[in-house]
Amino acid sequence: MRRKMLIPKIVGFYKMNTAKRINQFRNTPGMPVWQRNYYEHIIRNEEDLNEIRGYIINNPLKWELDEENPENCP
Repeated sequence: MRRKMLIPKIVGFYKMNTAKRINQFRNTPGMPVWQRNYYEHIIRNEEDLNEIRGYIINNPLKWELDEENPENCP
């Protein structure tokens, strides 16, 4: 159980600290930088690895259509 909680704590710490620094740099205190959740998956084999690589490569291309993209808000 303790091990299972380690990844969410690391991700939360990373997101909190990078958001703080990004907002200091932009002079936009408190503005959201990250989406609320993240996707966690154990890579079990070469097929999983290739699927995740494809996701990482193709995901930024979908940002223009993403409902969480601020440019798509009414």
